Amino acid sequence: MPMEAGEIESLIKAALPDATVSIEDLAGDGDHYACKVVSESFRGRSRLQQHQMVYAALQGHMGGALHALALQTNPPLMA
Repeated sequence: MPMEAGEIESLIKAALPDATVSIEDLAGDGDHYACKVVSESFRGRSRLQQHQMVYAALQGHMGGALHALALQTNPPLMA
């Protein structure tokens, strides 16, 4: 069963409350998404650590209900 974009966003925001999340359904099938996450929690962490934080937020749905996720993560830009 595919995941809704809103469910993905809710899971990420539950784990990273300050996150700005934008999600695009790449194939229109609810299985292939592109997701951009911006969070202060990412500051000072490697890209791998940032992605691991998002995958942990998805609580095991990656590879199951969520088949493919093109992920882009960044801390907010400094003023």
